[in-house]
Formats: sequence, structure tokens, C-alpha cells
Amino acid sequence: MHYFGFKKGELYCENIRVRDIAKKTGTPVYIYSKRTVIEHFQKIDAAFFEVDHLICYSLKANASMGIIKTLQQEGCGADIVSGGELYKALEAGIAPGKIVYAGVGKTKEEMAAALKNNIFMFNLESLPEAVRLNAVAGKLKKIAEVAIRVNPDVDADTHRYITTGKKENKFGVNISKAGEVFRTVAGLKNLKVSGIHTHIGSQITNIEPYVLTLKKIIALRQELLPAGINISRLNIGGGLGIIYKNETPATPAEFAKRVLPLLKPLGVKVILEPGRFIVGNAGILVSEVQYIKKGEVKNYIILDAGMNDLIRPSLYEAFHEIVAVKKTAGRFKADVVGPICESGDFFGKGRILPKVKEGDLIAVMSAGAYGFSMASNYNCRRKPAEVLVAGSKFKVVRRRESFEDLLKGEVYK
Repeated sequence: MHYFGFKKGELYCENIRVRDIAKKTGTPVYIYSKRTVIEHFQKIDAAFFEVDHLICYSLKANASMGIIKTLQQEGCGADIVSGGELYKALEAGIAPGKIVYAGVGKTKEEMAAALKNNIFMFNLESLPEAVRLNAVAGKLKKIAEVAIRVNPDVDADTHRYITTGKKENKFGVNISKAGEVFRTVAGLKNLKVSGIHTHIGSQITNIEPYVLTLKKIIALRQELLPAGINISRLNIGGGLGIIYKNETPATPAEFAKRVLPLLKPLGVKVILEPGRFIVGNAGILVSEVQYIKKGEVKNYIILDAGMNDLIRPSLYEAFHEIVAVKKTAGRFKADVVGPICESGDFFGKGRILPKVKEGDLIAVMSAGAYGFSMASNYNCRRKPAEVLVAGSKFKVVRRRESFEDLLKGEVYK
């Protein structure tokens, strides 16, 4: 459930008209519903109440401080993949003991920063990474708590760019070699192997790949016991899908109902890394119509937002619902596109929409995840503002970039 909806023909976010927000902030603008973020977190938290668990929000989905701080206040942890995400998580007040560091390319500097801050644990992706972390921890006279990410060779049935658990993917160690890797890492004196990590992809709408993965991981855990490796933490990743169009993803309760019978007998701490599920439907991108262009083959609605603001349709051919912020009479078919100098600059093709005109507002729905977090300054475009709505109030949690911001860091005089 989310809190965007129409009242008397006007799109609202919680109790505020979207049009009123855009009038004050300008466009393009990202608008987030705080209530949606909180309730989605609480649904996952409640679904796993029967086991000792830690929910680590995946910052890559949306690293807005307004979002991170909201979740921190709910007691959420953080799943991070870079030194920048570590910095933002700590700055938002997330306890270091609730931070899990993943990612295939951690640098020595990033490892050292995480160790100095005493994070909960590292998810290791390879043996060379384990050797490096052992050396860094040794220099700092630290013992690093680690899980090893296992690639279970399971097809998550999602877009090929966001599946991560097949043997041809770059992530983790293949399950056929996992036992050997665990035993080798367990012999490194500055690492403590206490967990298994797995993450098979994003926008997953079918529970079966999770169940199959978990069964493989449990068998691996049992295999490690004779070597004296007692796995007390099981990180089952994230990736729960949301509704963009006509998907029927599992709810957290349905997901938990299938996996808890496998997890409860183990007596382990369960770690989850949701991102999209929490913020995906909690945000929209609002843009102003610049032109209605009638071509020989099709019509175009040209917006002031572009693929630099929301790249998912261009990158993944992802579907996002597109609505007029104020319902108007009449319908017509058009491609909804941006101003970028690329043919891939579109939000939707062949959409049937109300007869909007120049100056009207369009909302691209379900844009809370992998929207602003993947935005760029391509074509020297300024990144949009971000707004967080709470009931009948809203706050600009990121100001729109200025032209001067485009020169930040450059040396040219």
C-alpha cells in the first residue's frame, strides 16, 4: 500500500496536493511519502518477529538522508556497498552495530573506515577480498566479523541486469566451491567467520527462488559444522518485488510464512536487506509538460525531466505508471519523453493519457527506488529537488542543484 491517490481529480501525496508541492519547489521534483516508508519497514519487521532478526535497509535503493533518517528513527539498520554509503548511514545516526558492508570491490581505505567504526559485519565476495580484509584488520589490531556471500546458482526470474545469484554473475563464491572457501577464510587470524550471505537479485515476485536458495544455504551450513565453523548469522538478502504494472509480488507475511519454517529450527540471527520494497512505491517523480509534439508516426509529450533523473525505463525498459497530476477530459496516445539528446530518453511509449497541455504536470509513479540514487548531470542538467511528505506537511530534504553546483570540484581558472 502507498499513500498517493486521487481526490476530486487531483493527485495527492498523503494529505497534500502534489500540484501545490510542485508549485513551491518547481519541477522536476521527487516526492516521497514518509508514511509509506515507515509502514513498509514495519511490515517486514512484523513478519519476522518470531526469529531474532536485523533489517538493514539497502541504501543503494535511495540514499536520501530524509529516507535514511526516517528509517533510523524506526530502529532500522543499513546495508551499504561503499565508503560514501557508510558515511551517510553514520551521519544519519544508524548504529554501527546495525551496519552490514557488502559489495564486490571494497578498497583498503573503505575496509579500514568500517573497521574503525566497529560495524556489525562484512559480507565477503571472494577469497582475495578476505585476504585483503585480514591484512587491514591486522594492521588495526581488529577482528572483523564476516559472512561469505554464496552464489547459489538460482534463477531469480527477474531482469538479467538485476539478477545476482546465477553462476555467471560477478557476485559471491559459487556454491560448489563455498565449503573450500569457508574453510580457508576461517584460517585467517583476523577474521571471524560467523555468517552466510546470499542475495539472488532485485524485483523478485516469486518466492520459490528464495526457498530453493535457502535450502541450499542450510545444507552448506550443515556441511561446515565438522570443520568447526558454526554459522550463527544468516543474511538472506533482499529483492522483494513491488507492483509497477500488473505484478503480483509476495507480501512480507507471505514470504515469511514460507521461509520461517526453514529458519526457526536453526536458531540463527536472520539479516534482511530490503530496499525497493520499502521505498519503491513511496516516491514519485513530478515533471512539467513542455511541449506536445505531433509527429508523422506518433505523438510525444515532452517533459522537463529526463533519463538523467530516472534512468530505469531507458536502462531496463522498466515500466512505470504515468499519470496526469490533474485529471482532464479526453484521451490520446503518446510517447512520454524527456529533453535529453538520446533516443533512449523516455519514460513510457505508446501510453494512453489525458489530453494534457503545456504547463500541465505529469507524475511518474513508483519512482522511490533507483530513481534519484541513479541520477546524473548528463547534458549538464541539474539534479532535481527531493521532498518528504508527512501528513499535511512537507519538507524539502534536498534542494535542487544550482548552476554553480555543476562546477563544484572543477579547476578551470
